[in-house]
Amino acid sequence: MPDDVPVDLPIEARIAAAVDQYGEAAVVLRSISLIAGNNEGEEFLLVVGGEHAQGILDGAPVLYWPELWGTRALLYVWNDTAVTAVAAALENQAWRVREMATRVVAARGLDFASALEGLLTDDVARVRAASARALGAIGTIEHVEAIKPLLKDPEIDVRRGAQQGIDALRKRFAG
Repeated sequence: MPDDVPVDLPIEARIAAAVDQYGEAAVVLRSISLIAGNNEGEEFLLVVGGEHAQGILDGAPVLYWPELWGTRALLYVWNDTAVTAVAAALENQAWRVREMATRVVAARGLDFASALEGLLTDDVARVRAASARALGAIGTIEHVEAIKPLLKDPEIDVRRGAQQGIDALRKRFAG
């Protein structure tokens, strides 16, 4: 870990320490590499995964965690070389990665409205809700109609996400 940054620090502090030591471009590049399923070494895994990464290093199943952590890192460090990786993360087989990618899309204002629309019918409720909220951040007023069916979703969190997305669009396009 850069300069022995404690793994129990918040992700933002760990990423900032990595940027200070390696530079923004390198941290983005390594995050993109994780999203692609590559191994970026124990040190970087601890940067992006914190205490939870230690479990993997101690032998727990890797599953989708490095891909998720690489995607999450892009909330804290960014350059446009990551756009393609975020697009891929929106289609990842692991729902947690897809959900995190919707957050990155919203935070970075990426023009992925059509991909988010597709995720409104995802099998996983949390992905549907996150997609509706992200569309509220980056979509157009026309996306209200795409989100509306989720107001009747069986999952309350999806209904909430849909309402939040619709409210955000109406607020952004009021007047």
